[in-house]
Amino acid sequence: MPLVPQYTHYLIIGSGLTGATIARILHDRGEKVLVLERREHVGGNVHDQVHPSGIRYHTYGPHYFRTNSPKIWAFVNRFVAFRPFRASLKSWVDGRYENWPIAADYLNRTIGPGWQPAFQGQAANFEAAALGLMPRLVYDKFVYGYNYKQWGVAPRSLGADLIKRFEVRTNNEPELSLHQFQGLPELGYAAWMQKMLEGIPVLCGVDYLQNRSDFSARKKVIFTGPIDEYFGFDLGRLQYRSQRREHTYLPATDWVQPVVQVNNPSLDAGPHIRTLEWKHLLPREEAEKIRGTLLTREFPYSPSEPSEYEYPFPDAANQALYQQYQARAKAIPNLLICGRLGEYRYYDMDQAIGRAVVLAGRIG
Repeated sequence: MPLVPQYTHYLIIGSGLTGATIARILHDRGEKVLVLERREHVGGNVHDQVHPSGIRYHTYGPHYFRTNSPKIWAFVNRFVAFRPFRASLKSWVDGRYENWPIAADYLNRTIGPGWQPAFQGQAANFEAAALGLMPRLVYDKFVYGYNYKQWGVAPRSLGADLIKRFEVRTNNEPELSLHQFQGLPELGYAAWMQKMLEGIPVLCGVDYLQNRSDFSARKKVIFTGPIDEYFGFDLGRLQYRSQRREHTYLPATDWVQPVVQVNNPSLDAGPHIRTLEWKHLLPREEAEKIRGTLLTREFPYSPSEPSEYEYPFPDAANQALYQQYQARAKAIPNLLICGRLGEYRYYDMDQAIGRAVVLAGRIG
C-alpha cells in the first residue's frame, strides 16, 4: 500500500548493497525510510540459494567478499558473522590449470625470467593497457579471448581504465585477492542482506518507475537503479553486459575443479566465460558430507531488460552518454542517483558499501 508523503523521510529505490547500506545508516539515525524493490527478494544481485543437493550457490554469479577497511569489515559482521574464505581462481590455458591473476611461474616458464611487457607509453585503450603489463603471448592466452567474450567487442575498443581490475604478479600467490579481510557470510548472502534491512519497511515486487505517483518522500528520493531507465532512456540506452547461467548437477561426481572458479579465456573452448563449482565455497567438513557437485557455466550476453543489467560497458561513448544523464540528475532537487547502475560504474562489494557510507554521511 502506498505511503503518504508525510510518513517517509527518505524513499530508497533498490535494496542492493548501496540502497541497503544507505537505508540502514539513515534508519539508525532515526530517519523514516521506505525501501522499494522491483524483485521479489531483497539484496539485488547479492543473493544466494540452496540447491536440492544442499549446495549453496550464488544466484547472480560468484561473490567473494574482501576489504582492507576494518570499518567496513566491522560493518558487515554487525549483521551476520563472516567465516574466513580466500578465493583462488584458475584459468584453463593450453590444457592446464594456470593461476589467475597471472603468476610469475607461468611467465618464467613460457617467456623466460627476462620477460618484458609488449607495450610502453600512454595506453589509449584496454588492449594497449593490458600489453603494458604483459607479453603479447600472455595477453593472447589469458586476456584477449576472455574480454572478447565478456564484452562482445574487440578489447581495443574498450576503455583503458578497465585495466585497473587486472594485475600480473611477481610471485606465485594463488589467491585472487590479497586484501586483509576476506570471507563469506556464514548464513549466506540472502540472510546477510535480510539482516541488514531488518526493522526497515521494505516493499518487494514494486517497480517504482511504473508507480511514481504512488510514492514520495519529504526529504529525498534515493534511486539505485539504471540512471538511463529513470529518465525513460530519452537520450539513448546505456550498454550493459550480463551472464546467462547454466547449472549442472552431477550426482555421482564429488569434485570436478581444483578451485571454485575456472576462467575459460580461449575462443576455441566454447562461448562460456567461466565455470563455478560451488562446493568449494562450503566449509570442507560440510562439503564432504554432500553427494555430488553443482557446476554453473556463465555465458555473456547483452541484456535488453533493465532488471538483468550487471556490468556497465567500459568505453568512451557510454561514459559520454552517462555524463549527460548525470548532469540532468544533479539538477533535480532532492534526488540522489547512485550505486553501480545509477553511477554507471563497477563497484566491488566493499567499494559499494564504502561509497554508500560516504553518500549517507552527506545526506541531511
